[in-house]
Amino acid sequence: MNGMFLAGEGLGALLCVLIVLLVILVTVALSCFKIVPQAQAYVVERLGAYQGTWSVGFHFKLPLVDRIAKRVVLKEQVVDFPPQPVITSDNVTMRIDTVVFYQITDPKLFVYGVENPLMAIENLTATTLRNIIGEMELDQTLTSREIINTKMRASLDIATDPWGIKVNRVELKNIMPPAAIQDAMEKQMKAERERREAVTKAEGEKKAAILEAEGKKASAILEAEAEKQSAILRAEAEKEKKIKEAEGQAEAILKVQQANAEGIRMIREAGADEAVLKLKSLEAFAAAANGNATKIIIPSEIQGIAGLAASAKEILNK
Repeated sequence: MNGMFLAGEGLGALLCVLIVLLVILVTVALSCFKIVPQAQAYVVERLGAYQGTWSVGFHFKLPLVDRIAKRVVLKEQVVDFPPQPVITSDNVTMRIDTVVFYQITDPKLFVYGVENPLMAIENLTATTLRNIIGEMELDQTLTSREIINTKMRASLDIATDPWGIKVNRVELKNIMPPAAIQDAMEKQMKAERERREAVTKAEGEKKAAILEAEGKKASAILEAEAEKQSAILRAEAEKEKKIKEAEGQAEAILKVQQANAEGIRMIREAGADEAVLKLKSLEAFAAAANGNATKIIIPSEIQGIAGLAASAKEILNK
């Protein structure tokens, strides 16, 4: 029984050892399989020497021989450096902080090219900035940010190329001149704002006066035009009135003449003699004498008839 018990214990211990070895082997095997994610690269060393650079995808490394020396991010990165003291060509000390946008293009050069890439970029940025600002005056520095950014980007891009780094953009985040100069600049800016405000106000008043004058001019023109049109309409109305009156008078005269002609025609058709016609003529002259005429000329052939008629009227009155 004791022998069987000891054999069982030995078998159990062996089984535990096998399980442990199996777990270790599985762990080691799994550690040999690596997946590189997007926008990253792995720098692999074999026995301490550079073996290769793994890009995106599935990779296998030899256990206990290969190791991942550096995981490199290939996306564009931004680093904000603290303000750096610089001196302009006219001996004005100011502080400028910069922002650098860079991207790793060669993981091998990035890992083996420089010990501390970020510190190297920071020191290089400060040195380049001092060199560029040292050639410019204060006023030029404050108004030439784009020029400074372009020069710094070109210089940094050339200097960091052996490190596998590409500088895409450099921006001056803030330019801080001395307090006295900053106060003077603020006063100057305030005076400039007040001047522009005065100019704008004067221009506004001038435009308002011009608009008012133009409005008065336009109003006077409209009034004159309206008066002109009114006079024209009144004249046309008066003209139309006179024309209508003249047409009416002419039509009345025409009607009277047509009536007289019709009467004479009817008398002739009725066979009236010469005496009747002369009597009708006398009646016509009598009607004319009742009008507004101051002088009437009576034909000689009816003067006798008129005298005869007057004598007969006097006898009848007696």
